[in-house]
Amino acid sequence: MHRPAARKLYLYLAALFITSLVVSNLIFQKFFYWRPFDWEVFGMPIFELSVGILPYPITFLITDIISEIFGKKSANQVVVAGIFASFFSIGILLLAGVVPAIDSSPIDNATFHRVFALSPLAVLASMIAYLSAQFVDIRIYHYWKNLTQGNHLWLRNNFSTFSSQIIDSTTVILLLCSFQVLPWELFWGLVVSSIIFKILVAAIDTPFLYFFVWLIRRRFDLKVGEEIHLD
Repeated sequence: MHRPAARKLYLYLAALFITSLVVSNLIFQKFFYWRPFDWEVFGMPIFELSVGILPYPITFLITDIISEIFGKKSANQVVVAGIFASFFSIGILLLAGVVPAIDSSPIDNATFHRVFALSPLAVLASMIAYLSAQFVDIRIYHYWKNLTQGNHLWLRNNFSTFSSQIIDSTTVILLLCSFQVLPWELFWGLVVSSIIFKILVAAIDTPFLYFFVWLIRRRFDLKVGEEIHLD
């Protein structure tokens, strides 16, 4: 009875996931300084971050919602689709960079190259890190879900997200420094800032996860631990 509505919900969640993932890789070159504390790590102000980090936590929230409602297989499918979309975006960026701008173009070749030339490397680094982090996130999430028999949603949400964010932040910044997209002197400061920021956001999004899961369970008459299988 609820299958068409469930498929529509899954489609919308997947669309939000893919959009957040692709956009985060396109905007990463702009940095901002968030100042909750005047702390420094290895001589670098903490929370000096790329704007690409802003939509990134949304992707982990969405995969946790999909994992909880639709199961492990559906969550893995969304991650694979997001990776495909990211690599497809690399092809579009490379093609757009090759096509020469006309004289009346508001954005000339040099400006376009300055903004987007590093994006393919960023996407590649991000995807290597992200593939590892998301699959770890989903695996740990379902391990705790099975262990607690569907109870203690906050536990699996935070344990899985904390672990995967540490893997993701360390790997992606390591690769970006290795590709010479970022200077090595920023490495430890960015790693520590990214991990702390993502863990704080993961903790903050727990009430939202509870709310959305409660809303969806109520809509589809699901019991705690019960999943919707779309196959």
